[in-house]
Amino acid sequence: MPISAPDAVQPAFRHAKEQLTQPFRFSQWWRLAIVGLLAGEMGSMNGCNFNYPMNTQRPPSQHFLAGGLPGLWAANPALFIGLIAAAALVSIGLVVLFTYISSVMRFILFDSIVSRECHIRQGWSRRQGPGYKLFLWQLLLMAATFAALAIVIGIPALCAWGLGWFADARSHVMGLVLGGIACFLLLVFLFLFVGVVWVMTKDFVVPQMALENISAVEGWRRLWMWLKFDKLGYAGYIGMKIVLAIGAAIATVIVTLIAFVLLLIPIGGVAVGVLFGGKAAGWTWNPYTITLAVIVGCVVLAILIFAAAMISVPVIVFFPAYSIYFFASRYTQLASLLWPEPPPSPAPAPAAPG
Repeated sequence: MPISAPDAVQPAFRHAKEQLTQPFRFSQWWRLAIVGLLAGEMGSMNGCNFNYPMNTQRPPSQHFLAGGLPGLWAANPALFIGLIAAAALVSIGLVVLFTYISSVMRFILFDSIVSRECHIRQGWSRRQGPGYKLFLWQLLLMAATFAALAIVIGIPALCAWGLGWFADARSHVMGLVLGGIACFLLLVFLFLFVGVVWVMTKDFVVPQMALENISAVEGWRRLWMWLKFDKLGYAGYIGMKIVLAIGAAIATVIVTLIAFVLLLIPIGGVAVGVLFGGKAAGWTWNPYTITLAVIVGCVVLAILIFAAAMISVPVIVFFPAYSIYFFASRYTQLASLLWPEPPPSPAPAPAAPG
């Protein structure tokens, strides 16, 4: 019988505890951290910004800032424009690349939870087919989202411009305010809708694709039929997952902040030492020092991201396990994988004649 969303919490907690601690294996922990990070299962940490302002009362060193960044860009405008164009192209390429990687890693994460073993290399070679199908679905979802954004923002903006509201904004304050509120509410609804679609895809469509090698469209066609007959069950799942996600995010952010502080104290000490050493040596901003600073910054950022991923491993395991246990009671193929039937007992040997 299908279980409710609250009933799936305890099995998921037990699964995460057993997989991570019985026994504890560091090799499995860091592999799950990498898979969860690349699959997008880690919570967003955009709200955690670490700013360390320098003392602005002291006049800046002329030796260190003589070749400052503004002067460098002013002297090379073509270089500045070229860097912007290159950064835009590289950003688009990276988005496409990491979308494909996350698609394959989503299936590796599913396999890791079901089998309780994480094998990245074997999973990568085995899950290219369904990963590519999910990749195409993600590109389609992103394209549809951008098109909806263009409609929600573009059409009202064009209407306001055609009516002359922007040219005489003071005379149309009420219309602009009401229109802005309406656009904001539509954007909120759009992002909520896209978020629910993606959650349902990774939680309920990916298992079908993994076990039956079907497309995401076919998986959604089946899921839509199930949703019609179990609206309250799936709605309760979404609501329960939001509550659990808020609690997990609070706990993870607190632990991550403490870890970041402990890591940034020695890193900051080294950075201050290099800064004063560079000023004493008469260093200036030039392509070489800028490149070095970018490389060092990327290394530090990678260390912090990996530390956050390691801290988030319990969350990375729990939430896929939660969706699997909830969905297994509604999807026969997944249930037979989680709870295989015991082999039949051997028939008793015939008694020897007396």
